Amino acid sequence: MPLLVRTVRFVRREILGKDRNLLLALVALTLLIGVLAAHTVTEWFSPALLILVTLVGGLQLRLRSLVMLLGAVAVALVYVWAVRGSPAIGPGLLVTMGFTAVLAALMSRTRGKLGVQGLRGDAMLLELRDRLKSQSEMPALPKDWGAKVVLKQAGGSSFGGDFLVSTRQDDRLELALVDVSGKGVDAGTRALLLSGTFGGLLGSVPEFLPACNAYLHRQREGEGFVTAVHLSLDLTTGEYVITSAGHPPVVKFESGTGTWRIATAKGVVLGVVPDLHCEPDSGVLRKGDALMLYTDGLIEQPGRDIDAGLDRLLGEAERLVPSGFSSGARTLVNSMSAGHSDDCALVLIWRP
Repeated sequence: MPLLVRTVRFVRREILGKDRNLLLALVALTLLIGVLAAHTVTEWFSPALLILVTLVGGLQLRLRSLVMLLGAVAVALVYVWAVRGSPAIGPGLLVTMGFTAVLAALMSRTRGKLGVQGLRGDAMLLELRDRLKSQSEMPALPKDWGAKVVLKQAGGSSFGGDFLVSTRQDDRLELALVDVSGKGVDAGTRALLLSGTFGGLLGSVPEFLPACNAYLHRQREGEGFVTAVHLSLDLTTGEYVITSAGHPPVVKFESGTGTWRIATAKGVVLGVVPDLHCEPDSGVLRKGDALMLYTDGLIEQPGRDIDAGLDRLLGEAERLVPSGFSSGARTLVNSMSAGHSDDCALVLIWRP
């Protein structure tokens, strides 16, 4: 068994791993299938096997090599037709081969732009998605604190324009909820890039949002806007500071009065002006209090005023108080996002 494993690895790395060697192997296989399909029983060696060879070429070969392989496939089909006639090569097989050849060419062209082979491009994208999800996880909090993060991407996609970055240093928790313009996969690529940058800045600079704004201001124009809200929370005293850059307002639940209060933090959308000026809001989270951060996808609906969406959110949030913030967060997001397709995110932090 170890010998077989080493043999398979050697073939994949040294023989099939090189474009020229793989091309020669596939061309030889193509011609062999053509000869066998022409001179043996069709049930065992059908010309349709060339479809599988073409797909393998589309997944593994460069575009120039794929064109050579398709030439060999055409030669094999012509040979089978010349020996066995039209019954062996019918219109259905030709249409299927043509469609497969176009699909293989598109796959090879896309991989050529990325400079990868096979499904490695998809694997890279999946790894980036997993990194984005891991960054959206809250750090461990003391037992007398609770937190819940809910991210819901448009259309059920794995990528979206809403993301969270957070860090904890001793008793100081910092997090930023960011909303990139657009939705779904279109905004997901920018979110993947910005999550790494913003995650590196968080906790490393004294003024987080101005640093993010300076970075975005240096980038190319016309890439859409970015809004963000930053929370700095002392886990010992409960004191917090909120700064916002064009983001929907944070709301605070005050257990003493049993009401939700809208934070007054304000600021311009990131990347618009060179010097960002924010008006922060501060306060203290006491026992039973909670903070709710969210993106505009949770309160915006086509044809409706955003204030109406905020009022509805606060009304739905009232139901979280008796049932608990942790168990009702997902239900709140599903309820608010029903009937429209947009990325949305919710972050709840409370002090039991």
